[in-house]
Amino acid sequence: MDITISKYWQRFKDKLFPEPEIYLGNPTESHLELMLILDTIKIADFFNDYASCPGRGRPSLDRECFAKAFIAKSVLNLPTTVSLIDRLKVDIVLRRICGFINKNKLPCEASFSNAFKEFSKTKLAEKIHEVIIKKYHKGVLVHHISRDSTAIEVREKPEKKEAKIELKKRARGRPRKGEFILKKEPSILEKQKNKNLNEMLLELPVNCNIGSKKNSKGYSYSWIGYKLHIDTGDYGIPISCLLTSASVHDNNVSLPLEMITGNRISSLYTLMDSAYDSSIIKEDIIARGKVHVIEHNPRRGEKIEFDPPKSERYKFRAGAERTNALLKDSYGGNSIMVKSPSKVMCHLMFGIICISAMQIARAII
Repeated sequence: MDITISKYWQRFKDKLFPEPEIYLGNPTESHLELMLILDTIKIADFFNDYASCPGRGRPSLDRECFAKAFIAKSVLNLPTTVSLIDRLKVDIVLRRICGFINKNKLPCEASFSNAFKEFSKTKLAEKIHEVIIKKYHKGVLVHHISRDSTAIEVREKPEKKEAKIELKKRARGRPRKGEFILKKEPSILEKQKNKNLNEMLLELPVNCNIGSKKNSKGYSYSWIGYKLHIDTGDYGIPISCLLTSASVHDNNVSLPLEMITGNRISSLYTLMDSAYDSSIIKEDIIARGKVHVIEHNPRRGEKIEFDPPKSERYKFRAGAERTNALLKDSYGGNSIMVKSPSKVMCHLMFGIICISAMQIARAII
């Protein structure tokens, strides 16, 4: 890590534990990072509904403990729930941070799976992320939003691709007498222009399938799974995220992402690579009172380079690449064992919460 979390320990330990040295023992850097994240997001605030609705079912404390444990799983970059349970059994500090006091009464793997299923169904992680972004960006003007997508590989069977009916190409020129010419179907971006956010989201494919794209070195590669589309703000803070099928083109997600981000924060510039080079996307950004900095896509023509001011601003887009790499290398983005879009999104969003909380803490402390 580029900062030592230990120097922030004195600033928030008394809020979490009355006598931390006695209660926790000797926390490591990972333990301190976890406690800093939990203190930043105020995890207990999201479980008041459970306490206010007594009745049948698991007590609210258990659900809060499970949520802390899944955040710990992302912080420690543990690949499976079994490895998380094994770590809780031997790590007394982690167990106490999560709220599991007695190691002999740790929930079984099935209980963790049921809790995760509930969190994915209620979109708990997405709600937590939205709340902390709005809370810490209230009255703050974000200069740059960097938009990009990253491949998400999973151990899931891809859906079968529907066979397309290829129509015979007609000869150029005027149609013959009585010949009927089918109108060209509008593109996805053209269809999205006059739709609200919910309509756009419902039409985006989210099932597991096969995707292909070129890497930074220009080589094509394919994967089975999904795409995570992320808007990253200043200081590398993820502002909004959307999960789609791997085959979805990046520019098809730009309009809904722009709308979600605009509902959460105020920003000035939107930075994107050549995959987003579209007049519809540019018009949408201008209509929102912002400035677009989009790399030109030559499309068999000559590439148009940025002018010097935009070229300097485009360098800030490296923050999106760093966020993608951080999610995959350090917060569980490369170890997805769950199946279905909702569970994959829940797993990824716990990692996004950790990144957001740490970057916010670095910015404000």
